[in-house]
Amino acid sequence: MEKEWAIASILEEWHQGVQPTGSTWEALIQQELADPLRAQGYGISPETVESQLKARSQALAVILPHLEQFPFPADKRLEPLWQLWLPLAMNLITSHQRLGRPWMQGILGGQGTGKTTLGRILTWILSHLGYSTLALSIDDLYKTYLERQQLREEDPRLIWRGPPGTHDVALGINLLDRLRNRDGQTIAVPRFDKSLWEGQGDRIEPSLVEGVDILLLEGWFVGVRPLDPAVFETPPWPIMTQADRSFARDMNQRLRDYLPLWDRLDGLMVLYPQDYRLSLQWRMEAEREMKAQGKAGMSDGEIGEFVEYFWKALHPELFVRPLLSPGSQVDLAIEMGGDRRIIKVYSPRQMGGNSGMP
Repeated sequence: MEKEWAIASILEEWHQGVQPTGSTWEALIQQELADPLRAQGYGISPETVESQLKARSQALAVILPHLEQFPFPADKRLEPLWQLWLPLAMNLITSHQRLGRPWMQGILGGQGTGKTTLGRILTWILSHLGYSTLALSIDDLYKTYLERQQLREEDPRLIWRGPPGTHDVALGINLLDRLRNRDGQTIAVPRFDKSLWEGQGDRIEPSLVEGVDILLLEGWFVGVRPLDPAVFETPPWPIMTQADRSFARDMNQRLRDYLPLWDRLDGLMVLYPQDYRLSLQWRMEAEREMKAQGKAGMSDGEIGEFVEYFWKALHPELFVRPLLSPGSQVDLAIEMGGDRRIIKVYSPRQMGGNSGMP
């Protein structure tokens, strides 16, 4: 606790214009090496830590004058900016520079994990560091309202948008291919408005870009791959009935359509709570906040039904948990506690002894 306080004090003084020197700089170095798994995830070693922190401090110097516009609460931003968001941004820049073309980064996270917020923060940081960044949600790839109405007639189990099959995968593939292979032409980026058609949502006018350096594609099952159907013989709750198991198998099969899209990603990052059921708690808290502001929101019972529907489609313990194991294709995993504080940052890929990029 004392070390955390010391780092917070150093960063606050830095924000006030007092740059770390001598013992304070040494404290930052020691803090960076104190967690070997996190250091490995960021590509930091005892030999490189000083040079990497100097590069990060130069980036921070660019960011600090604009901090009042930073898209995060003022009392909670300095430590995660130094310890999480800037390292992530620096790694994305390095990956982009090494590749020599736009870098396609996937961000996987369930409800309430902060994947959209992370995308917004990284976009803000990278833009101030001179890199054109596009944050895209898999929600932006939804099929149109009319297409989803037809889909629901064909399969009444698709009562909500979101599960595999409700997206225009070909649209996403075409977009990533155009972004990856810059041709100087303006690119139309699909956008989706969830408020249309009484909350069922529909596509709206696309945004236009002329190419990007880094793409951030986030979503609740980005990068997830099909499993052996045998796992649904004894699945976890709430996949309980034969109908539940049939639905889970079909959603698993539809994931195959997404593989060409995932294969176009250069890296995958996972945001994961210690207990996947925290997503339900976080969703309830968000709905209560909305209703407290006078906005429409679901009851706790409706939220429970809604969240369980997605667990039945692609259960986090079946589809996401294995991605956190050593040797998986995940470049960085960020584990969170019930209060959304970061508990652990590590690279499953490098823990498996393979540090090469995809």
